[in-house]
Amino acid sequence: MDLPALSLSHSGAAISAQSNSDKDPASDADKTPDQTPTKPKQEKKEREPAEKEPSKNTNTTTKCTNYCLGFHKAVTVSDKTVIKALKKIYNNKIDDRCIGVFLLKDANSDTDYVDSLDQVHDVGVYARIGEMFDTNNGEDATIILYPTHRIRMGDLLPKAEPIEEESSESTDVTSFESEEVTIDKATAQEEYYKIPVSWATRLTDLEDLPYDPQDSMVAALTGEILNVLKTLSQMNRALKEQVVNIVLAGNKFTTSNVYEEPHILADFAASISAGRSEEIQDVLSSLDIQDRLQKALILVKRELENIKLQEKVSQDVEARIQKRQKEYYLMEQMKGIKRELGMDDGRDKIIQTFKDRAEKLALPEAAEKVFNDELQKLSSLEPNAAEYNVTRQYLDWITQLPWGKFTKDSYNLAKAIKILDYDHHGLKDVKDRILEFIAVGKLLGAVDGKIICFVGPPGVGKTSVAKSIAKSLNREFYRFSIGGVSDVSELKGHRRTYVGALPGRIIQALKKTQTQNPLILIDEIDKIGRGAYHGDPSAALLELLDPEQNNSFLDHYLDIPVDMSKTLFVCTANTLETIPGPLLDRMEIIEISGYVAEEKIAIAEQYLAPSAKKLAGLEEVDVQLSHDAIERLINQYCRESGVRNLKKQIEKIYRKAALNIIKNLGEEEDPNEIVEVNKAEVKTKPKTDEESSQAKTTESTESNSVKSEEPAEEAKVKLVEVPKDVSVSITANDLKDYVGPPVFTEDRMYEKTPIGVTMGLGVSSMGGSALYVESVLEQPLTIQSHPGLNRTGQLGDTMKESSNIAYSFVRMFLGREFPENRFFERAKIHLHCPEGATPKDGPSAGITMATSLLSLALNHAISPTIAMTGELTLTGKVLRIGGLREKAVAAKRAGAKTIFFPRDNLADWESMPDNVKEGLEPVPVGWYADVYERAFVDLDRRVAGELWKEQFLKIDEEKAKRDGA
Repeated sequence: MDLPALSLSHSGAAISAQSNSDKDPASDADKTPDQTPTKPKQEKKEREPAEKEPSKNTNTTTKCTNYCLGFHKAVTVSDKTVIKALKKIYNNKIDDRCIGVFLLKDANSDTDYVDSLDQVHDVGVYARIGEMFDTNNGEDATIILYPTHRIRMGDLLPKAEPIEEESSESTDVTSFESEEVTIDKATAQEEYYKIPVSWATRLTDLEDLPYDPQDSMVAALTGEILNVLKTLSQMNRALKEQVVNIVLAGNKFTTSNVYEEPHILADFAASISAGRSEEIQDVLSSLDIQDRLQKALILVKRELENIKLQEKVSQDVEARIQKRQKEYYLMEQMKGIKRELGMDDGRDKIIQTFKDRAEKLALPEAAEKVFNDELQKLSSLEPNAAEYNVTRQYLDWITQLPWGKFTKDSYNLAKAIKILDYDHHGLKDVKDRILEFIAVGKLLGAVDGKIICFVGPPGVGKTSVAKSIAKSLNREFYRFSIGGVSDVSELKGHRRTYVGALPGRIIQALKKTQTQNPLILIDEIDKIGRGAYHGDPSAALLELLDPEQNNSFLDHYLDIPVDMSKTLFVCTANTLETIPGPLLDRMEIIEISGYVAEEKIAIAEQYLAPSAKKLAGLEEVDVQLSHDAIERLINQYCRESGVRNLKKQIEKIYRKAALNIIKNLGEEEDPNEIVEVNKAEVKTKPKTDEESSQAKTTESTESNSVKSEEPAEEAKVKLVEVPKDVSVSITANDLKDYVGPPVFTEDRMYEKTPIGVTMGLGVSSMGGSALYVESVLEQPLTIQSHPGLNRTGQLGDTMKESSNIAYSFVRMFLGREFPENRFFERAKIHLHCPEGATPKDGPSAGITMATSLLSLALNHAISPTIAMTGELTLTGKVLRIGGLREKAVAAKRAGAKTIFFPRDNLADWESMPDNVKEGLEPVPVGWYADVYERAFVDLDRRVAGELWKEQFLKIDEEKAKRDGA
């Protein structure tokens, strides 16, 4: 039967609605509109599609994956176009309200369209819409489908433009209970083809292959399916109701004639199973009765096994619940009996445990008084009282803090130098400050706590330096981050009145380290939140980081003064701008600038490469990363200030090398290999009362280990032995095979700077970077042009003001030095800072903008090896700037040879390490005239003065003509 059809994507099923136009006119002429159309014949010649057949695909959100013949199925449709199409079919009784249903091959497909037969299975079912009604407040529609027989879809029609309906025909039917609408066939056909959905053609009825009803295999399979269905109906109430309904539904089959219609039994068995959509489709596509019965039997047997497993799991869970209920009931009975007999409930042992702990601690007077009061309260509370556990937990916290316990500091300078040099390369300022701290302690015999703040871009080693300091001082180390923390309770704890209250992170640090003089690292202090309703954490840090106040730090939970004056606090930040002033005033700032290329190479060779090689399992293998490869890796892949990205790339190189070695060895994993698992021997001993009590306390959220009494399991992995003669050398030319193509192919943006372009320098939380300033003339100098300055590049308010100052100053400077040059009288200039997606602000680009504008006015290009930074005033004075070291590092990274900076920053330049200054010629400037003399050293003043002379002669002539007219 070659018929057009309506194709709807059903997130698992495609529905096609058959058109009446496929039937012979002669057959239709003999029927009334109310007659049900006869079953189409199996063979008919192909018919060309109608002229107005549309091909637009639509989508619904219906799941329709296990439909089979003889049993109704409810389908929910959400798409408005599909609902409209189905309403027309249902209300107009087109083809006796019959449609075709097909299953999508990809049930998880996100596509909303069926453009090819490859998207759906070609075998589906011919179904009649029994009922249709609105759901979800009219947003969706539900249809009840009654499949009758199998069909095959031959083809999909090519897409065509949808036909717009006339306004008189656009009203949707909103009720399915209205009177039947009787229309003639031609009108129904015309309305039908206006449906904007896909059309299928050449639908063919499928008949089961002939079989012998007396075949023993068919009878055996039928009997086995019946037995399984009987068992399923006894174990599952819902399935039992379905079996009864099917048996009673229209007497389709009963126990007496089920052997005569085994194909119906197979379809029913497949429909109640929870098989995958591919398996259901396999049963649907099978026309051989014996094959269909076998596939259906597999599905129902699997369903039986699943139900048995579910029943077993349910019984096990119920047994465990009953066991726990029984234990709880017996425990409550035992408690009641002990209470009646006046027997001990364990409270005295708990109280004695707390007393024993307190005797080992040097409790301050205030803490000892609170401890005695709470202990007396605990002795008077009933164990089942709500306040009992609160008091017990509070005493547990008090007795687990290290009152009076201090670790002995190490004042060995040689040891500290060895540790610091072994862990980090460079960082002379940081190392000198730590050595000073140790030297003072060696002279005094003891040192008070200090508050140090490391400031620098990411990846320069701020956190790892803090660990090295703790190691060199022989102090316990505890780290926590307050980035984004907006609740003051995170630092100072919750009050005991709240359920589940805990001390803050500071008290947790003392419990974790078990000493009153640890080194506490407060990470990301510049990113602390500002809570509007939960207090200000930065204000809470004022008490903690003030040496005059932290000797009596008060936590909300403990409500007891705790001496934190011996604690060494180390904070880290990327920038100082977001740290509140009072908090910044309490910290000693140590800036850690970014690394230059030479430092990165040394760090990579001495630290990163050996560590990455060990992590990749190549410690005993001859794998060498050449010096040239590291240098190119830094220049073309990792130009950031820190070494974090460099570490990632080196680890990636060694992992790739390990993969290549294993591949070249040619060893493959045996799929039949069984991995042996041995349980490690775990020796346990009875816990003391103190240990039992400690096990119930709240553990620190920063705990790095989890204790368990469960036996550990360790899988034995067969290690691959790499032959001694294996050698891998990674050169600079090999990098593209390991880490891909270079990210940076040039040292700077411009190898030869155009006129009006100058390299400036900027600094951010990520370190220093080159910041170019570009200036161009927007239009030729004519009588119609008007002077002005247009700025782009996400410039902040301060930078916009700086550009205005530079523009005004350059106009004044040009008029003074080159009075014949009238460039700015008519010049409309566009000033831009590249990388427009990055916000930029600050006054230090003043001399850079002025030089860019002056370069444009004098038509003179600035050397690409010159970089400059400095704030400019209206009179030409160059003021001091910040971040000179970071900017110097960025200048070297960008290939600059000369750096201009304010003369007031000369002391900062002289204090820089030699490896940073090496290769850079410093030019300290006090006035912009100093910049002009060095930046425009090869300028021909005569030529510069006569620039734009011809343009202004023409302008003056045209102006004179206008004035004369």
